Amino acid sequence: MTDLFAGSGLWALATLAFVLLFFTTAVFLASRYKRCPSDRILVVYGKVGEGQSSRCIHGGGTMIWPLIQDYAFLDLTPMTIGIPLQGALSLQNIRVNVPSTFTVGISTNPAIMNNAAERLLRLPPSEVEEMAKEIIFGQLRLTIASLTIEQINQDRESFLTAIRANLEPELNKIGLYLINVNITDITDESDYIDSIGKKAAAEALNRAKVDVSEQDKFGEIGNAENIREKTIRVAENLAQSEKGKKAAEADQRVFVQQQEATAAIGEAVANRDKSVRVAESLAEAEKGKKAAEADQRVFVQQQEAEAIKGENTAKADIAQANATLAQREAEALRRGEVARLTAQVEIQKAQGLAETERLSADEVVKQEIERRKIEIAAEAEAERIRRQAKGEADAILLRYEAEARGIRQVLESKAAGYQSLVQSAGTAHAAATLLMIEKLEEVVAKQVEAIRNLKIDKITVWDSGGVNGHASSTANFLSSLVTSLPPLQEIAKMAGIELPAYLGRLAEAPRDEVPPRTGGA
Repeated sequence: MTDLFAGSGLWALATLAFVLLFFTTAVFLASRYKRCPSDRILVVYGKVGEGQSSRCIHGGGTMIWPLIQDYAFLDLTPMTIGIPLQGALSLQNIRVNVPSTFTVGISTNPAIMNNAAERLLRLPPSEVEEMAKEIIFGQLRLTIASLTIEQINQDRESFLTAIRANLEPELNKIGLYLINVNITDITDESDYIDSIGKKAAAEALNRAKVDVSEQDKFGEIGNAENIREKTIRVAENLAQSEKGKKAAEADQRVFVQQQEATAAIGEAVANRDKSVRVAESLAEAEKGKKAAEADQRVFVQQQEAEAIKGENTAKADIAQANATLAQREAEALRRGEVARLTAQVEIQKAQGLAETERLSADEVVKQEIERRKIEIAAEAEAERIRRQAKGEADAILLRYEAEARGIRQVLESKAAGYQSLVQSAGTAHAAATLLMIEKLEEVVAKQVEAIRNLKIDKITVWDSGGVNGHASSTANFLSSLVTSLPPLQEIAKMAGIELPAYLGRLAEAPRDEVPPRTGGA
């Protein structure tokens, strides 16, 4: 029984340790998960990715891993910066005063957010505002220097567009973007803008006087036309009024008669519908009453049956639960006893094995060390042989691949040249003839070389002299030695090519010619 309680205690401790470990891990992970509010940018720095110094998140959240990562926030609250610009030089070399107000903030664009993380992180708002102010001052002066007074004062929309075009790229470099520009007033030191205003006012006043005179003229003309139109319209209206009066009286009499007839018919229909509806309502009320009574009796009987069924089910569940509990208690007791006996057997076995191992440990260790030394030496030698063989095989493979690529390039070049030659010659037969002609010189050289390299130490000729005016056999020997070589035309025919006519043709021997007879003494 004590062993059972001990096993139960160990199991409870293990369960408690697991629960504590799970709870601690959950709390740790929850503490390292950081959420980003909508008015901030979460900047994660440390080991965040290859080639990245930080990772910016707007909205949502991410896990911050300890030791290798940390985080900080960038505030998205806009900053309003007053720029009291005085004495800025315009394109006309006139100094103007342009007091204005700029609203800037950190951008949520991914590229601009990274710039803000690299240049504004952990800077106080005052330093960020001062940095933005310096940029705005410089770009505002640059914009004014490229515009005239008229462009600055009269076309405010173009002036603001030019300011935004020059200022936004510079602010984006440090992670900011321009939200709004408000130019309060524009003045100059030489009263040029006032003079322009006075001139415009005088021109407007003169135009107003002209417009008043024109309007007076149009007013008199319009007044006369209105009086004439009035007289005509009054007469027409009197006539229309009399006609309308008579038509209204006739319509009134017709409408009165129609309404009286409609009222009489409506009263009769209403009385009939009233009687029908009352009867129908009484019938429906009686039917509803009877149906409600029937539904009530059925519902009561059903609820009683359900209650009895529920009581029986609950009793069966209680009995089943008691039986299961008893079965589990018996099984747990059996398992505890078996575990205790098994543990005792294992302890005895372990003691015997420990004694055996202690006696043979020294000898086994020595043999194991020697065996490992032999294995390591054999593996090193085998690895050396494998690497050497692999290197030789790679070298042979590369040499064969290089030779194959060279042969392939030569064949491709020859094929391209032959194709161009065939296209230029017109036919494949003409191209083959050209190639054969190119080789004639080499063939002739080979023939001459064959005769020139002959080494004849001694020639004995029995010559009987010429017969019937023919040459002697000695002369025939030398000429036949040369003519024994195949002519060019025969070589070309062997290749299936007919040489052009300008290279000559073989002369056919006369049929009645008798070859010379030669004899030796």
